[in-house]
Parts: sequence; C-alpha cells; structure tokens
Amino acid sequence: MLPCEDLRTKWVDNWRPDFIGTLVFLVCQSEILLIRKKTGHGRGQINVPGGKIEPGETAQQCAIREMREEVGIYVKDPDLCAEVRFVDLVGPQWLGFAFLAQDYEGELRETSEALPFWCQFEAIPYNEMWESDKYWFPKVLSKCGQINKEPFMLDVLSGREGLLDLNFY
Repeated sequence: MLPCEDLRTKWVDNWRPDFIGTLVFLVCQSEILLIRKKTGHGRGQINVPGGKIEPGETAQQCAIREMREEVGIYVKDPDLCAEVRFVDLVGPQWLGFAFLAQDYEGELRETSEALPFWCQFEAIPYNEMWESDKYWFPKVLSKCGQINKEPFMLDVLSGREGLLDLNFY
C-alpha cells in the first residue's frame, strides 16, 4: 500500500482516503477501452478498468494487475496522468491514480467483474458514468500522443445530490 498522510483539499484541510486505487485509460487510435462494472463500487455503471491497490504494490503494478483481472489483457507501460481525490460527504473517500496506456497484449474477455468494450471518444456514454467523469476524462484523453504527460491533480466533491464541485490544479 502506498503511504498516505493527511492531504489538503479545497473543502477539507485534513483529508485522508479510505481507499487508494487506480484507473486505466487504454487508448487505441480514437477509441478507449471502457467496462460495464458488474461488482463492487460503481456496479452497473460504465468506467475504465481499475481497482484497489494491494499491500506491497505500487500504483503502476496495481494498474497492470487490475487490467489482467478485469479484462484479461496485459497493458504495457502505463503512464501516470492524474491524481484524483474523490471527497464524498456521505460515502467512502477515494484517492485515485489514473494511468494512460496505448499498447497491450492479449485478447479482451468478459470476466465476473466487468464487460469490456471499445468506444469512440466522441461516443463515450457519460450519462451512464460518474457525473464528474465528463469533466476530467477529456483532460486525460487529451494527453494521448503528448511527449510530456505531466500528471494533473483534481479534487472532486460529491454528496447526496451528486457532484457538488471540482477543482483542477
């Protein structure tokens, strides 16, 4: 597990995540690999593959492992592109590390966790995803092909009413 001290967000001075995980944006030309989640956090929604970091694992190792577990492929050289703090007023707190990859080996397969599918960038079904995704997924996708993929940071504030605020920095 990655060490995690209290962090400062726009809304909480001493914020600490309950969970630390990864999200993997696998892009091939103008398509992104998405999944329909079958289990766990976000069940029934569409997202990118990812999951919780296990003890002794780096974020990049988690990203690679989760791709194999959720969709049956080995993702090559995922680059860290974002750190996202999901501040929830009514639910668990998540710290997410988003990775961008453009190469993989193996054949996609449906698993007990996820149904994978390729989607054109312009057809991403944001209405079936977390509300904040429509604001920050395009920022990740804009990094495709860039030499300097300097990671960005984002704080997302949610509550019973859904998305309340977000802050890029």
